[in-house]
Amino acid sequence: MPKHSIQPKTFPGTIEFNGSLFSNTSIQQPVINANATVINYTTGVVSTRIIPSAYILAILVGIPSNVFVLVCLSGRKNLSGRILYFSLAVSDLLLLLSLTLRVHYHFNNNNWIFGELACKVVTACFYGNIYCSIHAHMCISVMRYLAVVHPFLYRTMSKQYCAIWASLTIWVVLAIAMAPEFLVQQSYSISGLKLVTCHDIQPYKEASYKALIPYRLSLICLGFILPSLVIAFVYGSIIYHLNRSSRDWKHYMKASTLVFGIFLVCFAPCSTLLFAHYVKLYTEEQYDLYYYYRAAVCLCSFHSCLDPFLSYLLAKTSTSRVKLRSFSSRPLKALSTA
Repeated sequence: MPKHSIQPKTFPGTIEFNGSLFSNTSIQQPVINANATVINYTTGVVSTRIIPSAYILAILVGIPSNVFVLVCLSGRKNLSGRILYFSLAVSDLLLLLSLTLRVHYHFNNNNWIFGELACKVVTACFYGNIYCSIHAHMCISVMRYLAVVHPFLYRTMSKQYCAIWASLTIWVVLAIAMAPEFLVQQSYSISGLKLVTCHDIQPYKEASYKALIPYRLSLICLGFILPSLVIAFVYGSIIYHLNRSSRDWKHYMKASTLVFGIFLVCFAPCSTLLFAHYVKLYTEEQYDLYYYYRAAVCLCSFHSCLDPFLSYLLAKTSTSRVKLRSFSSRPLKALSTA
């Protein structure tokens, strides 16, 4: 396999600056060269049939369930408990909506017909809302951790204020983090083919694309690795402390373990492959892990359609016992408001 320059997570290509024209516009579309291996994957059955079929399943389940969650949350009186779940549902809904154009793109033989701006918006929306969803889960788990492990602190803190600022911080920071996606060309016409790819093939010999490498690595570290470590510590502490309680919290502990397990199954393969992909690019300048990464991304979309059901599961198990006695033997309302 021929060597290529260091690149971010998409396939490599060599840009041609003469360009070609869209059939319905006078704006010049950059043309890019790609080798046969990349083209075969781009037009193969995994990319054009299996991946979009998985997206359709996630959309059909996820959009109605998240809309239902938003409607239910709008009528809740407990504002502090509503804000973070509302933010999570909005993030999941935006991610799933961004998949609708991606489904058309994949079924259309990976030919993007919606223009450069739409490609940038869909790319930023998809990846931004994946990390937004992860951080929302982290904030929710931290609130539950405080309710169980530090109940007195939880009672005295302004939960509504903390929830509002946590949600605003997540959205603002991730909106800024996605800005680099708008600074580079995302869609390119493949030389010799009547295809315009979106985010899949890019000219990595260009300096602007090389600069995306530390940016992508930072997103992995701050968007997945750090939140995952926090969530693992939080759920581990919750299970440990509930196990020491005199009350029977086995159902809640099992539900918490299931939620954390599904979180890892959905997000860990994608992020792990992406991290390994960068390492291989840096050491060997190879990009073959991108094939597996694209398939693993489907799991992230499935988590967005599972979130409403997982939230209901935790809510049901936590409200089955309204009061949790702290370890100083004083009654405290905890999990039902977390």
